[in-house]
Amino acid sequence: MTDRMRTSGLFALVVVLILATGLLQSWNSALLILNMGLISAIMALGVNLQWGFAGLFNVGIMGFAALGGLATVLISMPPVPEAWTAGGPRVLLGVLIGAATLSAAILGYQRLPAGPTRALGLILFLIIGFFVFRWVFDPGVKAVEAINPAGTGYLGGLGLPVLLAWPLGGLLAAGAAWVIGKTALGLRSDYLAIATLGIAEIIVAMMKNEDWLARGVKNVTGIPRPVPYEVSLQNNAGFNASAQSLGLDPVVASSLYVKLSYSILFAVVLLVLLWLAQRALKSPWGRMMRAIRDNEVAAEAMGKDVTARHLQVFILGSAICGIAGAMMTTLDGQLTPGSYQPIRYTFLIWVMVIVGGSGNNLGAVLGGFVIWFFWVQVEPIGQLLMTVATMGLDDSSALKLHLLDSVAHMRLLTMGLILLLVLRFSPRGLLPEK
Repeated sequence: MTDRMRTSGLFALVVVLILATGLLQSWNSALLILNMGLISAIMALGVNLQWGFAGLFNVGIMGFAALGGLATVLISMPPVPEAWTAGGPRVLLGVLIGAATLSAAILGYQRLPAGPTRALGLILFLIIGFFVFRWVFDPGVKAVEAINPAGTGYLGGLGLPVLLAWPLGGLLAAGAAWVIGKTALGLRSDYLAIATLGIAEIIVAMMKNEDWLARGVKNVTGIPRPVPYEVSLQNNAGFNASAQSLGLDPVVASSLYVKLSYSILFAVVLLVLLWLAQRALKSPWGRMMRAIRDNEVAAEAMGKDVTARHLQVFILGSAICGIAGAMMTTLDGQLTPGSYQPIRYTFLIWVMVIVGGSGNNLGAVLGGFVIWFFWVQVEPIGQLLMTVATMGLDDSSALKLHLLDSVAHMRLLTMGLILLLVLRFSPRGLLPEK
């Protein structure tokens, strides 16, 4: 079987699985799987850029996705004028003081001669800067969070179209990746993994606790959509007439229309990013990155700046994860920092990349669809299988109750089983790198 036939066959299988979901369950479920599959494929593409191209072991994926979600709030939500009046200027001034203090400390460390005088001076400078920062920042935060905490209690956003938040979410994640990369990319791969995971936890913890920024664990709901609302469609006489002419209930038709609209938007983003990733893979830059991945010492001996290239690809991959995070928050319509669980979802994205085939962009996309499909469908399929398997047992049987209750744990078991089977029979993934 040729590579083209294998690739076409596996993607055709994904299409069949999604169509089967629509026919056997519901088209709403099928489109929901498709939409999250598209987002997962984009995130897997970003991780594949870092690991498959450069061998960078980043397990801080959810931190960059969370920053993308934060961008949707900062860009699309309307500003809260009362909060800005009460403490907005003090909050912004405090942030500027904090940034200026850190920047001046870094600049001083680089330019002052080494010695105890430099160390003591910088420590004293940072302590003074910290207290000045808190003196300005804390009263502003308290004033902002006191404004209608049940409904707002934060500064709000810029009130711009939510689609602008997707590329800006990527830029926000890229900026964070630059800061992280400048400090962590010199570490060995295992230490890099620990550092990125820790920084992801810090980002999520900050979003949970800084209510003035995005309401913390109170969540931001009602994020504007790039597609129509179901109620608006149901109140449209022309849409209702079109739905009835197709034999569909207007309520069901409106839900399908909205999900399909999201699918088109997400598919466009995925195709553009996939095209760019493929161009990068086949370019001299892509060949250089793979040479660095395979033998850093040899690449450095040929005059390549390994650290700079690692930073470059780390920023690019993180930006793609940020875009995916912004898209996911837009689809949900709300920002819930508590849902960003780095260990759980980072594991899932890595399984997508490994199962699909690291180093192969199409493999990462395939893995995103396949793993997300099984992640969603394992529980209902397991429930059906357990129900059939225990039909002969009495309803009060302890064994039957235990087996039925165990269905909820089949997701992680199935992910591990899929990973083991792929590593055993196709160690380089379903679509291996050429």
